[in-house]
Amino acid sequence: MHDDRRRPAVGSRPAPYRAELAVGLGLRPDPSAEQILAVLAEAFPGQRIACLATLDRRAGEPGPRAAAVVLGVPLFGYSAERLARVPVPNPSERVAAALGIPGVAEAAALLAGAGPLLVPRRVVGGVVVAATAAHD
Repeated sequence: MHDDRRRPAVGSRPAPYRAELAVGLGLRPDPSAEQILAVLAEAFPGQRIACLATLDRRAGEPGPRAAAVVLGVPLFGYSAERLARVPVPNPSERVAAALGIPGVAEAAALLAGAGPLLVPRRVVGGVVVAATAAHD
């Protein structure tokens, strides 16, 4: 049985995608849960989020962990080496310079979700987001 209470909708407008989303996040150090939740509400209004995914070192920080708890979803952290093996359509020069990999948000979304990107990399409120359909 599917329990919608586990995965609350973010925002209040109708969802533009039928599937629940696996959302990849590109984060600067120590983002707050409030910042992440506000970005998700703006980027994916009314959409159900099934999981969050990011760089492993960011996934261990309090803000992303707390945001996942508030949403009632898992938070996946991937190593830079694993993210580097994922071809991304919109590589980031900034991430390449800082981490030596093409990108975080798109790669993390592709690893955590199913299928191609539904939402390519974009910056919202200083956070990079991307999304795919979540696994059933």
